[in-house]
Amino acid sequence: MGLRKVALACTVCGSRNYTITENPSRTERLEVKKFCKHCGKHTLHKETR
Repeated sequence: MGLRKVALACTVCGSRNYTITENPSRTERLEVKKFCKHCGKHTLHKETR
């Protein structure tokens, strides 16, 4: 069983800046405040499929 990688996309500009390995037991989409190099500030990043 391989762990899938999912991308975290910026909610402001939509660029996919971070990748994480998915936790299979988690059901809701991950939302984290991270730095976006395109926006130049900390923005909310959501998990994409």
